[in-house]
Amino acid sequence: MTDEQAMWRVQSEGDPAAFAELVGRWEKPVQDLCFRMLGDYQMSMDIAQETFARVFARRKDFSGQSRFSTWLWRIALNLCLDELRKRRRWREESLEDGLVDVMESDSESPDAALASREEAELVRRCLLSLPEHYRSVLVLRHYENLKFAEIAAVLDIPEGTVKSRMAAAMTLLGEKLDACMRGGQQSSKQSIDKQHKLTLI
Repeated sequence: MTDEQAMWRVQSEGDPAAFAELVGRWEKPVQDLCFRMLGDYQMSMDIAQETFARVFARRKDFSGQSRFSTWLWRIALNLCLDELRKRRRWREESLEDGLVDVMESDSESPDAALASREEAELVRRCLLSLPEHYRSVLVLRHYENLKFAEIAAVLDIPEGTVKSRMAAAMTLLGEKLDACMRGGQQSSKQSIDKQHKLTLI
């Protein structure tokens, strides 16, 4: 059963088994998206739950003319952006709050594991400091593996805008990483390597 077929059953029959199937398939990817947008583990879990609550509550709004995943990403991303706007208004927490450790390989030495954690946290902080419109395209592209056309559909913007935002986001992220490296007196070779650490978070 495809996502769209399952969603049709949810729409037409309120089928709990079909809805459970969708949640099972998409819960972890949605949680990951929320964490990379918000940097807060518990809030990410809450927003993911709210995402699926919205999916069910608004099931009649799904037209079936686009992929279910596109509609789902849009709901999740909008909830993340709402939360970020709320944080800005109330200044409830900093961008560094709620970061969790990176899973470590058993083959890593303690020194290598520590370096990996430090690198990953550095990339997270820089990612979380990007403006939301840049962070959104970068997360959807590099972590959710969406194509530019799919990102354009999720964000409801032209594909050309997605590509320009992606280029600007990568440039800005590289500049922020370089600045952090210089502050930590790391070498230019290490600075270049950090730009390829996106897979760590």
